[in-house]
Amino acid sequence: MTSLPAPLPSPLTADALLAEARRLAPRIAARAEEIEAARRLPADLARELAEAGLFRLVLPESLGGPALHPARVIEVVETLAQADGSTGWCVMIGALTAMCAAWLPEDTGRTMFGAPDTIIGGVAAPTGRAERVEGGYRVTGRWSWASGSQNCRWLTGGVVVTQGGAPRMIREGVPETRLMCFPIEDATLHDTWFASGLCGTGSGDMEVRDIFVPAERSFSMIAERPRVEHPLYAFPAFGLLGVGLPAVALGIARRAVDELTALAQQKKTPLTGRPIAARGAVQEAVAEAEGTLRAARALLMETVNATYAAGERREVTLRHRAELRLSYTHATRSAARVVDRMYEAAGGASVYRASPLQRCFRDIHVATQHAMVAPATLETIGAVLLGVEANTVTL
Repeated sequence: MTSLPAPLPSPLTADALLAEARRLAPRIAARAEEIEAARRLPADLARELAEAGLFRLVLPESLGGPALHPARVIEVVETLAQADGSTGWCVMIGALTAMCAAWLPEDTGRTMFGAPDTIIGGVAAPTGRAERVEGGYRVTGRWSWASGSQNCRWLTGGVVVTQGGAPRMIREGVPETRLMCFPIEDATLHDTWFASGLCGTGSGDMEVRDIFVPAERSFSMIAERPRVEHPLYAFPAFGLLGVGLPAVALGIARRAVDELTALAQQKKTPLTGRPIAARGAVQEAVAEAEGTLRAARALLMETVNATYAAGERREVTLRHRAELRLSYTHATRSAARVVDRMYEAAGGASVYRASPLQRCFRDIHVATQHAMVAPATLETIGAVLLGVEANTVTL
């Protein structure tokens, strides 16, 4: 019989994790240029974040995690992203990918997450192939946007399941898809992340070639229910996986408002010598940005709380799922509008590489490109709200 690791320490509380994020934020902000230049999260910083418990936000309590309410996850990720967008993004990916533990057998989860500083990452998009064999799968694939993978012990990759080389269909026109979990040693990381923004996330490609993945290290968020009974995992699976995206966007936007507010007291209008804070256009921009940002955040929190409450009652409906994803897309795109206004209001000062506003501008416009908050999501959401038939599997 295989012996399991010793019981894990008691999980941190939501307040303690938020306090850790706030404690680390100034040090993260001070390293923002270093992170961007390295094009990845430095190993020592990733380790410090892991040791603080920030990659375990949604890990089941049975595995030493706090299984945080999604609204508290937003607060933590938002705080880190305000300090540095790339750091917030990497923590978001690692922390929320760890939700896979709720779908895996407990002994598998203990093997993967037994070390408190374990980081997991990966890509859910099913761009790989997994041939069904005895005891598991032979997996081959290459995935883009494998954020933070350089610091991971485990990776996940979405696949289409095949048998005899042909996709296995769960119904006409719909192939079976699953997520495969494999150790970092089984993967090749390709340094392809030469991006306009979120430069420090190390979001290059990952690849595996004909590796064996045991069945107990695979799962489906679509066809299978989580093994852990907890309100967190009654939350829509894709909603939980994506809840950090608007949090990163809101954090970046809050940083942009703060940076413009500080700059407005220092930068002078050439003709009058007065701070640009005295200009009506700057005042209007800041007021509109503050209203837009807080309104988007309020809708996000309201919808997350309502959906979680529905999950507690086991009454999550398609309407809940659609409104939840609407709040994600709306918050992300509203955050981009806020950053744009702050960038414009700063004038020429914002175009320099050293300007935090320039980094905010580049980072937010990479975040908006993620498929889970892209404009196309609004088509599916709108179809649900209008009562029109649509493919809602990934809502």
